[in-house]
Parts: sequence; structure tokens; C-alpha cells
Amino acid sequence: MEARMELVDFERIAPAARAALTALSKAATDGGLDKGLVELIKVRASQVNGCAFCLQFHLSLARKAGVSETKLGLVAAWREAGVFTVQEMAALGWTEALTRVTPEGVSDEVYRVAKESFDESELAALTAAVVAINAWNRIAIAYRFTPPV
Repeated sequence: MEARMELVDFERIAPAARAALTALSKAATDGGLDKGLVELIKVRASQVNGCAFCLQFHLSLARKAGVSETKLGLVAAWREAGVFTVQEMAALGWTEALTRVTPEGVSDEVYRVAKESFDESELAALTAAVVAINAWNRIAIAYRFTPPV
């Protein structure tokens, strides 16, 4: 598929949108969440959404943040992998629930598990990170951003 626009072009023509999404993403790490965890959930949301650009971008950032290759290789099967911490699994479950919104919304069970691993502030920061990556995924998919190499 041919790109309709590149990220740099989007940033140039929509600087306010870029700034808003960047600020929303920054809220996650400012909220006390581990950078590696934030990148891990961005990888998973990008996988679910099928966003090659964001997947490649956040795989690179996850590696820089110290996320292991084992976890990156198994994040698509995180429930069965046996390598993720309880907190990581709670974050990945929360990420999937917010990414794959159903008419029923987020289940009480997913919320309970998330609340057991994160305090209110952390869960709000995690939610902001999931919302931000889902927005970026939709922008990158709409414009067919070329994945970075």
C-alpha cells in the first residue's frame, strides 16, 4: 500500500493535534508508570489494531526502555506466555479491553484486575496511554504511514 501521508507531514499540518497526543502520552510516564510497561502496552494495542507504523516505532522504544526480546516476542500471546508479571498482565488486559471496545464496555473483571495492580492515579495514567496509542494507530492507519526501519 502506498502512504497517503508521512508522519512529518501530519505533524506539520496538524501541530496542535500532535501536541495534544504527545501530552496525553506523556501523562502516562508523568503519572509514575514504568516506561517499559507503557511501551509494552503500546506494542500490544498496535498489534490489535494492525498498525505497522506504530508497532515498529514502539518495538524500538520498548527495546530502548529495557523490555526483553522474550516479552516482545510473546506479547501477542501474553495470557499463555508465562513470562509477564501480574502488573504487566493487568495492564495488557486493560489495554485490550479499551482497544477492543464492545457494546458491553469494559468488564467488571478486567477493571477489578487492573485496580488490584494499579492505584487510581496509575490507572488513569495507563488509560491515557491506551487512549493516546489508539488515536495514533487510527491516524497512522488512515494515512498509511510508512513504518520506520
